[in-house]
Amino acid sequence: MISSLLRRTALPLIAGLGLLGGTFAVGSAQAADEALRFGIISTESSSNQATQWQPFLDDMSDALGVKVEPFFATDYAAVIQAMRFDKIDLAWYGNKSAMEAVDRAGGEIFAQTVAANGAPGYWSLMIVNKDSPYNNVQDILANASKLTFGNGDPNSTSGYLVPGYYVFAKNHVDPNTAFKRTLNANHETNALTVANGQVDVATFNTESMERLEVTHPDKAAQLKVIWKSPLIPSDPLVWRTNLPQQTKDELRQFFLSYGDTDEQKAILEPLQWSGFAASDNDQLLPIRQLELFKQRAQVAADDSLDADAKQQQLADLDARLDVLNQRMEARDAAQAERADNTTAMAN
Repeated sequence: MISSLLRRTALPLIAGLGLLGGTFAVGSAQAADEALRFGIISTESSSNQATQWQPFLDDMSDALGVKVEPFFATDYAAVIQAMRFDKIDLAWYGNKSAMEAVDRAGGEIFAQTVAANGAPGYWSLMIVNKDSPYNNVQDILANASKLTFGNGDPNSTSGYLVPGYYVFAKNHVDPNTAFKRTLNANHETNALTVANGQVDVATFNTESMERLEVTHPDKAAQLKVIWKSPLIPSDPLVWRTNLPQQTKDELRQFFLSYGDTDEQKAILEPLQWSGFAASDNDQLLPIRQLELFKQRAQVAADDSLDADAKQQQLADLDARLDVLNQRMEARDAAQAERADNTTAMAN
């Protein structure tokens, strides 16, 4: 059974449910003097992110008729905790941090981003300096004891979870002990420290690489990609489940109709998006599967466990993986049926 599950470890794009049309309703369930608080995970410096996000937040404020305040933090966990304690109302997360928000902070996915370049998602990367003698993961692992590694935020999908499984767990390597030194930082910091020769190898992703090529082309030119992951689903938007229904309806309408005009496209351009598609918590199914595969690989490689304890833990993880696999197959089948019905109607 586990061999069949392992064939599904590539991260498929969980397609959105389609864009909704219609005119946005004026007048929000939020009181006019009550701000809507928007959490933004830390992928680079907050000053850079504030410049990118403010025009979009201003448009949201105008559409909803309430002030929209950004919430920036130094790490992903702070944004998750802010949602848990109702300090923010909605947030842009990566898939891993969205999973934490859904499971531990009362969050619910309602939309996902659509990439401006038409990509169906994005990819995790491992990078080194262009002058590095290392050209692949095996080179890095063979020399890890003398290298400094720039890992991502522990709640990052592309910076931590995905390379954590594909690069380390599958090779039975613990990055916290294998390297001479391991640091955790956001995507931008990882890239700049590798470019400047301060870190030997680091995690990164294709979206951040595209942005770096615009903001710091000289630094981007100093990087060499030595590994690229399977596809990762596009980033989700998450709201608090206890928001008023009218507020949810208005937020959904705003996001799913945004990006139609030239002005809106220009505002989304620095964020590297063309708009948003509907989504739900099932977007996280391949991420949950990946997290369990990572746990399974770690248990299988743990020689400190006695045979019976290891077998029990592996059996429990296999059972949970089987449930996820069935859910993913059911969702894939439902999406295929919807696509067939749409094609039939078009004909």
